[in-house]
Amino acid sequence: MRIVIILGTRPEIIKMSPVIRACEKQGLDYIILHTGQHYSYNMDRVFFEQLDLPEAKYNLDVGSGSHGEQTGKILGGVERILMEERPDVVLVEGDTTTVLAGALAATKLHISPYRACGVMGQSPIKVGHVEAGLRSYDRQMPEEINRVLADHCSDYLFAPTENARKILIGEGVPDATIFVTGNTIVDAVYQNLELASSRKNALNDLNLEPKNYFLVTAHRQENVDVKKRFEGIIRGLERVADEFDLPVVYPIHPRARKMMNHFELKANGIELIEPVDYLSFLQLESRAKLVLTDSGGVQEETRS
Repeated sequence: MRIVIILGTRPEIIKMSPVIRACEKQGLDYIILHTGQHYSYNMDRVFFEQLDLPEAKYNLDVGSGSHGEQTGKILGGVERILMEERPDVVLVEGDTTTVLAGALAATKLHISPYRACGVMGQSPIKVGHVEAGLRSYDRQMPEEINRVLADHCSDYLFAPTENARKILIGEGVPDATIFVTGNTIVDAVYQNLELASSRKNALNDLNLEPKNYFLVTAHRQENVDVKKRFEGIIRGLERVADEFDLPVVYPIHPRARKMMNHFELKANGIELIEPVDYLSFLQLESRAKLVLTDSGGVQEETRS
């Protein structure tokens, strides 16, 4: 069996790292395809190196763009590679544009003229969706559309919870195609914390004591691109720092810093630091008194 694992964003790399390690351990025939949805592969290479993962065989480097533009580029690029590699299974994770385009590319090759001409061989490509069955029921979120469509063109649905399985069954997905696996972020946190423990202590560099600081992330467009909302977040963090008399550490994303400067916002009593690498962030996250975040991935990590 040949497997193609499709990744496009850093959270996908993190969440699929346990799956990649399992493929390595079992000696499976697999390759990694990186779409470059958010960053170039060269920028993401450090994640592969830090997490001790094999390099991606393919790099589409699609870059940023509108949803339609990104989807089209990824769809065309993935289709070309699948025709060349002829895998049995494609694995995608989550709810990104990469997930939707990867699942569509594999599914459409089931019935494409290429298969009729014998290019794809006799068997259709199966699609496995890791983190299937999650719903916000907010159709204004692009991610909601991506996850719903990916679920309904997948052959194997790896649901993180029993509730996710029930949602899929309620939408008419055959029960035999659903597998309740738990959330791979839990495996990723434990495995990657082991890697982080062999590195220098990030707390020492910042003069922090375990359980005596707050860690903050805020980067979502709907939060940092709106002056009133971003200013409210900063004022709230200032009150936290004042009330508890503990450091509030904010590794600020370049986009958030840019908007702070644009809105001429000041952050008194908050320790704004440069972004840290993933393993250093895991150290800070695991030893903080409290984490305040607008990141779904960070929320999952802290609950792990």
